[in-house]
Amino acid sequence: MDYLNSIILAFNDILWTYILIGMLIIIGLYFTFKTKFVQFRNIREMFRLLTDGATNDKDTNSVSSFQAFCISTASRVGTGNLAGIATAISIGGPGAIFWMWLIALIGSASSFIESTLAQVYKQKDGNNFIGGPAYYIEKGLKNRYLGVLFAILITIAFGLVFNSVQANTIALSLNSSFGFNKIVVGSIITILTIVIIFGGVNRIAKVSSVLVPIMAIAYIIVALFIVIKNITLLPNVIKMIFENAFGVHQVVGGGIGAALMQGIKRGLFSNEAGMGSAPNAAATATVSHPVKQGFIQTLGVFTDTLIICSCTAFIILLSNVPIDGSIKGIELTQLALIDQVGSWGGIFISICILLFAFSSIVGNYYYGEANIQFITNKNIYLNLYRAFVGIMVFFGSLVSMDLVWNLADVFMGLMAIINLIAIVLLSKIAFKALDDYNKQKQQGIKDPIFKASSISELDNEETEW
Repeated sequence: MDYLNSIILAFNDILWTYILIGMLIIIGLYFTFKTKFVQFRNIREMFRLLTDGATNDKDTNSVSSFQAFCISTASRVGTGNLAGIATAISIGGPGAIFWMWLIALIGSASSFIESTLAQVYKQKDGNNFIGGPAYYIEKGLKNRYLGVLFAILITIAFGLVFNSVQANTIALSLNSSFGFNKIVVGSIITILTIVIIFGGVNRIAKVSSVLVPIMAIAYIIVALFIVIKNITLLPNVIKMIFENAFGVHQVVGGGIGAALMQGIKRGLFSNEAGMGSAPNAAATATVSHPVKQGFIQTLGVFTDTLIICSCTAFIILLSNVPIDGSIKGIELTQLALIDQVGSWGGIFISICILLFAFSSIVGNYYYGEANIQFITNKNIYLNLYRAFVGIMVFFGSLVSMDLVWNLADVFMGLMAIINLIAIVLLSKIAFKALDDYNKQKQQGIKDPIFKASSISELDNEETEW
């Protein structure tokens, strides 16, 4: 097992150090400038659309923009926010948080492009819509083989490997706080997962739209309490983050390289910007214009990284726990919260992990389902996939955390490379959709409506619009 882990680590180093980090930053900056800083310029419109989507859920047979936001946020907000950020700090030092923030700000432009494209190229699936990178690769790039490769990677990565990560963290947390048997925990999680995933996308959307707001608000409130309690220490913590980011003072070995690598890897694992996962949720929404989901999914990146991940970072850095690598993952976050609020902090984190990670399992499952349906429309394969998800959730509760996290990095990296190439090649479509939306807004149209004929490169066979 150690030998296999060493091979995976070596491959990860090559994949991330020499290929992916450069792609993420360069492509994110390209989209930022080409869209004239869409992720900052349209922030008010993002909040308006989100609140409209939350209050206007009239059609129970379709997925609203708010529910699509919750499905993607359910996947984003999970162990990456609690365990992943703790791992980033313990390995890369406080400076990893700066690089995590930076990749979110830059990558949010990539999130806008990929989610807008998912809406442009979505297709009808009964009463709902379905789509994502596999679909826009096939329709936009006319390359089904590459679409199938992406579909296989995301199905394995999210439905199987990432769900093992989530189950692993739930079991570890509940075992640490309450002494619960991991086999019992794994069995219960597996049964609940199977009940929900066999209910289809509408059940997934409803579960996510309840769990996500509750868990996020509760966690933010506790983090704000800790920040206010330690408000005099906050300037020093922020200073420490920036100094460590640029190698002025190093807390752990590896220096600026370790901080940069951990910040970007754990940040991407958490917010998924440019990875090609969130577009699968974005495509499900029933909206009048593709850009609306582009805006809402961009807001999802900010919610995940700048708010939830930052909450974890401040909880850890304001506490008196060691960040020298001797304690990693969810245990570090639990110890930090116990240090700040007492013994109930460990119980609270366990409950958060249960809700955060379970909602991620549900959201991750859907990404796989959408891509299984892209590969084949035979129900037997979808049911086999559901069975494998249940198996991986169960066994994920029992396996080594390091191996699972490293496997997650491999599949995440390969997925991201394919998706980033695709969205660069198709970005002209997203740019024109944004121009169309802005023109309609400038004309005083409060609720822009998209027509495929407004973009010359689109034909009727490629889009439902």
